[in-house]
Amino acid sequence: MKISLLLCILCASIGFQSCKKNENEKVVNSKKIAVEKPVSVQCYKAMYEKDTIDLKMNTLKNGKITGEMVMKFFNTPKKIGKIAGEFSGDTLFASYTFIQGNDKKITFKNPMAFLKRGEQLILGNGKMLNTMGATYFDKSSPIDFESVKFKFSAVECVAE
Repeated sequence: MKISLLLCILCASIGFQSCKKNENEKVVNSKKIAVEKPVSVQCYKAMYEKDTIDLKMNTLKNGKITGEMVMKFFNTPKKIGKIAGEFSGDTLFASYTFIQGNDKKITFKNPMAFLKRGEQLILGNGKMLNTMGATYFDKSSPIDFESVKFKFSAVECVAE
């Protein structure tokens, strides 16, 4: 009786272990698929008084945009994060997910809109709404690209 019980437990353990191994392989394979090489990489810099924003934008094969952005505002902690979005005509609608300062436990997420004019990107200002913790642009109010602080110019990308 004890031997058959031990045999059953041993077989079940082997079965669970093989399932776990297969699951790990699926996770590794899905991570490989998620990393896509960009078709193009463009870097931008915007400055206003003592504030600076650096943006590295990757264009993927499917037209989606990913990248990194660092905001350095005078007398405030640096904001470091990632953008993800896509162009609708000449406007890039993106989500900026970032941490502020050295606090890596709290992440923030804000919508952003950039108008592309030639080699320049203009960061728009729009009315924001917040529902259940999610911030988004108010669709009934236009995004202002004229009276803005930050106009990005193309710069050479710096290797990190």
